[in-house]
Amino acid sequence: MSVFLLILCVALLQQEGRARPEPLGCSSPEAVRVAEEAMEQINQGATHGYVLSINRLYHVSHSMDRDYGSLYRVTMDVLETKCHITSRKPWKECEVRDVAEVPVYGECEVSASLDTQVKLWSYSCVLREVSALSVVRMCPDCPTANNMSDPIVEETAKLSLQRFNKESGLDNVFALGNITKASFQWVVGPSYFVEFTIVETVCSKKTEASELSSCLPMDCQFAHRGFCSGSHMSIEDEEEFDFKPLVGKGINSRNPVEVKCEIYEPQAAAVEEQLHARADSKHTGQHHHNHTHLHPHEHEHEHAVTPSPDATVPKPQGSLGTVVNKPAAPRSAPAASSCPGPRRHNLDI
Repeated sequence: MSVFLLILCVALLQQEGRARPEPLGCSSPEAVRVAEEAMEQINQGATHGYVLSINRLYHVSHSMDRDYGSLYRVTMDVLETKCHITSRKPWKECEVRDVAEVPVYGECEVSASLDTQVKLWSYSCVLREVSALSVVRMCPDCPTANNMSDPIVEETAKLSLQRFNKESGLDNVFALGNITKASFQWVVGPSYFVEFTIVETVCSKKTEASELSSCLPMDCQFAHRGFCSGSHMSIEDEEEFDFKPLVGKGINSRNPVEVKCEIYEPQAAAVEEQLHARADSKHTGQHHHNHTHLHPHEHEHEHAVTPSPDATVPKPQGSLGTVVNKPAAPRSAPAASSCPGPRRHNLDI
């Protein structure tokens, strides 16, 4: 009898152990998967700003649901990358900003479920820029954030865009979208750095310089967009910043302007290529376009093809949450014993 009771007790203990699994922590592969895929969905749904990257998991809570599977609430430390959201690049392919690039950090609180796939239910992200004082302490010679409303910032963006339009070799002129970041550094004189978005206009490169100011952004799903970084350095003995237009003129050697832009192919173009491939036999030659390159936009985008359900342009789902820029609120202590998880990046700030 004693042997039987012993076996029964062991069985009950084993059953209890299965019913009460160890709580998942920040190093759990499942929790990491939920966080990573939720981060991708947050970035996919964003309509402005920069792609965010996970630095570490800070807090994880987990429960089971009969209908939805595993339910997670995850708090993760995030860092801003150098990829603008317009690029639609996966966050794992984007480089995190370092101390010399006006870094931004924060946290995202995420609610998600995991059955066979990760489904993001809601999120709330709070971001803040690393203070100029912190940057200078770590790197005295690094650029620091500049006031976005400073007229010099807008003029630097305009000069940079003028140079891009003059030298790009693309068919159409691009217009300034939004200035997304600005910084300042003293070299041999004041140097200004800007990042900004651009959008293709209806004007070709053959448009007269006097008419460029009236060029409207292209109101078309095939309009190309881009993201640029530009800079302007003035010399110490100059009395003022030189804002002379670059159109039709050489670049002022005393006010060197540098610019680098990435142009992104519209998502609609990739979708249309799929439609062309599927309905090649029905598509007439006069309606065929190659949307992998910039081209003049006239009234050419009419096709006798009905898009299939799996050939649509993805739409952002911004209603699931918010991303705001303000001082982060104090956090409670991590719930799991393995939290916080290891940092993926360390800016030493």
